[in-house]
Amino acid sequence: MGIAFDFGAVLGQWPLLVRGILWTLGLTLVATLIGMAVGIACAWARASGPAWLRWIVGSYVELIRNTPFIVQLFFIFFGLPAAGFKLSPEVASVIAMVMNLGAYATEIIRAGIEATPRGQIEAAVSLALNKVQVFTRVVLPPALKKVWPAMVSQIIIVMLGSAVCSQISTEELSYAANLIQSRNFRAFEAFIIATVIYLALSVAARRLLNWAGPKFFFGK
Repeated sequence: MGIAFDFGAVLGQWPLLVRGILWTLGLTLVATLIGMAVGIACAWARASGPAWLRWIVGSYVELIRNTPFIVQLFFIFFGLPAAGFKLSPEVASVIAMVMNLGAYATEIIRAGIEATPRGQIEAAVSLALNKVQVFTRVVLPPALKKVWPAMVSQIIIVMLGSAVCSQISTEELSYAANLIQSRNFRAFEAFIIATVIYLALSVAARRLLNWAGPKFFFGK
């Protein structure tokens, strides 16, 4: 018995797919910008901060890196309301993605910071640069350059992980695919199309980030 595929039944719901793509990209963009900022701050804290701050940041990193993303998401969306913090699915998704990316970015960036030659830092200090200037102008740019491929991969992983956010009704791409198949029972076609879209988004995002990194973050 042959199987008749009908991709048109899924593609006919293109407004839902476009909405899902836009939500996926929006969540990823916000999580990347804030998560990178968190990662840079925490990497500095782990590399040069006082002992008590290193302990706090280290605990955060270990907690996030050793628990599943879906558990972190559920804790934020379902657990925090018990403490009086009720969040929308979209806000909860952003917070979870930022926390997750921030923890991994911390260790990635810290590796780059610790690979900075000591003599380079001493030369900057001898030029009367203060600590903030040394970090932002001398240490951080080459550190980001060293670890940028790993950072790009982690951003892509977070983007793909946003599919889990459909479990709390965030209307990203996997939510759209599931909604479409629930209407027309074309689950195979719906998720094949979603897979192709995720693949295209990943390739495009990787190329964009590999172009944007040298241009905006650490120079050519």
